[in-house]
Amino acid sequence: MMKAEDLRTKTPDQLKADLVSLKKEAFNLRFQQANGQLENTARVRTVRRDIARVQTFLNQKASAQG
Repeated sequence: MMKAEDLRTKTPDQLKADLVSLKKEAFNLRFQQANGQLENTARVRTVRRDIARVQTFLNQKASAQG
């Protein structure tokens, strides 16, 4: 799980890179779930929340600059 303090100190480029990797992981988890191979089902929820957390900080940084 990503901490808010860690995200606050990152640059928008770093946040975008985190977002890409989280979205890739979410895709892979959905694929595993569809095939019945997913062992840690709680990870899906955690990744979704991390994606939302990163997007929130990206939006805050964008509105602060604009």
